[in-house]
Amino acid sequence: MKLNYVTKQVSTVKRWIATTLFCMLAIAFVWQGAFFSNTSAMAAPTATLIASSDAGDKVQEKTSKDAGRAKNFIDDTADKVKEAAKSNASKVDQATDNGSFVERKAKKDAATIQKRANEDSARTKEAVDKTKNVVERTVENIKDAFGK
Repeated sequence: MKLNYVTKQVSTVKRWIATTLFCMLAIAFVWQGAFFSNTSAMAAPTATLIASSDAGDKVQEKTSKDAGRAKNFIDDTADKVKEAAKSNASKVDQATDNGSFVERKAKKDAATIQKRANEDSARTKEAVDKTKNVVERTVENIKDAFGK
């Protein structure tokens, strides 16, 4: 019997919390709609266009800057991969006698890893350039559309 009494009280508290939350949300939505309906901003669309052309230049500048950073990161990563491959081949070379199968395999694998690192970094840089060019073309098209 004690359990039913506690359950009933918890259920009542839950209903009050849900009702209070619903009312608070309704008040917040009404308040937001009443105080943030600023129709005076619609009267001067030219200010927005000036800001957007300036924003376009900033977007293009940021895109070029970020593309350069991405390329540097790609180069650093490729260099680290190559260095790790060289280091692993060197460790195998030191651990084995001259001309063993494991040593030749390690050197061959290191060369393959370095080759793939160069290829992957070149493909990734090309993708970064393509993305940068797409963004810059899109910004130019938007600026041309608003400029006319």
